[in-house]
Amino acid sequence: MSQPSVISRRVATAAAAALALAAGLAACAGPQDNGGSGGDGASAEPAEGGTLTVLNSNPQQDFDPARLYTSGGGNVPSLVFRTLTTRNRENGEAGAQVVPDLATDLGTPSKNATVWTYTLKDGLKYEDGTAITSADIKYGIERSFAAELSGGAPYLRDWLIGGADYQGPYKDKKGLNSIEVPDAKTIVFHLNKPEGEFPYLATQTQTTPVPRAKDTGTTYEEHPVSSGPYKVVSNENDGERLVLERNPHWSAATDEERKAYPDRIDVRSGLDSAVINQRLSASQGADAAAVTTDTNLGPAELAKVSGDKELAARVGTGHFGYTNYIAFNPKVKPFDDPKVRQAIAYAVDRSSVINAAGGSSLAEPATTYLPNQKSFGHTPYDHFPAGETGNAAKARELLKEAGHPKGLKVTLTHSNDKDFETGPEIATAIQAALKKAGITVELKGLEGNDYSDTIHSASEEPGFFLAHWGADWPSGGPFLAPIFDGRQIVKDGANFNTAFLNDPAVNKEIDEINKLTDLDAAATRWGALDKKIGEQALTVPLFHPVYKRLYGQDVKNVVISDWTGVLDISQVAVK
Repeated sequence: MSQPSVISRRVATAAAAALALAAGLAACAGPQDNGGSGGDGASAEPAEGGTLTVLNSNPQQDFDPARLYTSGGGNVPSLVFRTLTTRNRENGEAGAQVVPDLATDLGTPSKNATVWTYTLKDGLKYEDGTAITSADIKYGIERSFAAELSGGAPYLRDWLIGGADYQGPYKDKKGLNSIEVPDAKTIVFHLNKPEGEFPYLATQTQTTPVPRAKDTGTTYEEHPVSSGPYKVVSNENDGERLVLERNPHWSAATDEERKAYPDRIDVRSGLDSAVINQRLSASQGADAAAVTTDTNLGPAELAKVSGDKELAARVGTGHFGYTNYIAFNPKVKPFDDPKVRQAIAYAVDRSSVINAAGGSSLAEPATTYLPNQKSFGHTPYDHFPAGETGNAAKARELLKEAGHPKGLKVTLTHSNDKDFETGPEIATAIQAALKKAGITVELKGLEGNDYSDTIHSASEEPGFFLAHWGADWPSGGPFLAPIFDGRQIVKDGANFNTAFLNDPAVNKEIDEINKLTDLDAAATRWGALDKKIGEQALTVPLFHPVYKRLYGQDVKNVVISDWTGVLDISQVAVK
């Protein structure tokens, strides 16, 4: 893989952002507890007009398409920035599909999926009425390579020929030869290896068109030129308050995905999560037409809401493609012995772990590394069946075979942040379960940055720790490759192949799947690979988070997909 350290570091940033949304924020899947599209307000006929208020904990920082992921900011960027392709704006599983946006289709592959060609739709315009061209998309991508605009998805840097050395248009005005624009409506990408999932990559905000004449560098975020249904009229304190109003030159005829019902969208951030949920619950004044895209209901709040029929009807439910798990470093004894890893897998009590994560309403048990969604290629397996409460007898048997008849003493590293699924509550639940199997666990809690730096350091990584992963798009590729592709092991920098697995057969299969342009066929292969890797007990999957979010009583047309799990504000109406 080209530039593995860049891929791993940035993908994890996206995962961390998604995690910040968990246990207090983010996620994905079909909307209501009853599987419908919302409460009475959500199912009412939507109409244009009004102001939608977004109440969030995290500011919408760096509002520049070069510096954002497509799903960043809870869908807010996609109101302003259109891309070559986008996610299907439908509930649940259907929402995990990739569909055309600025392009007429998902792209035409050639030369074994190393060349991808896109044609733009007719009638595309910016907020000032000028035409959007393929050269603008090329320039938008090129500026994302500039060091001063770093932070966005890394894949184009890794996949494009010459991308690894390109420094962006401010330093290299010649541009990338691997992106061709033969005419104003055609753009061609030349890749250094086959990538059948390029249509997913084309959803990243780096494919947003940026007119060169309007580029103001690092200040572009203050007033980016809109290609979507809304334009920025105010951006205060780097995204703490972002006000959007209609883009008069956006045409619904060119955009089948965004509904753009409200006249105005007022995004207010930096709020305490408890305050957000209280305001949404009370639903007074402007808060009656409010949503959150990053704040979850906690266990106590959920219990209160569940006892109120009116509030319960205003809870959106989602599942993001995300897995919380135990990670092992096989270079550290005794975790170099597969039987020790297997013993721990058998000993885990998932029911107590789920209780520690907030209960079954907020977490689902996991025995597979890939999330339990079709788009990821989920293939059910349970190589080390522990039941709901753990199989201590089988764990003891394996420990004896491994030469530890009297049990073991090990150290489990976790985060001290109680808002993370890698926190002390989960660690304590694992400690108690393993004690029943004769494994004495000492807990070692680290503060946020120290925890992240330690578990992602090839030289300092502990032998036994809590981890988590989320994908940049709903496929097994961005889930399995960064964690298990041996060519992505990083010795000096952020390493996410925590098991240091470098299996030629696994690496080869990743390459073979990447050649497939049939995304369903690729999903099947990713699922099979997950099952095969799972036999080595390099991780112990624990649970997939479930997300519960309130919305105001005047909010209609609630849509939550299996791509982001976040309420899609491009679909919301408040009239």
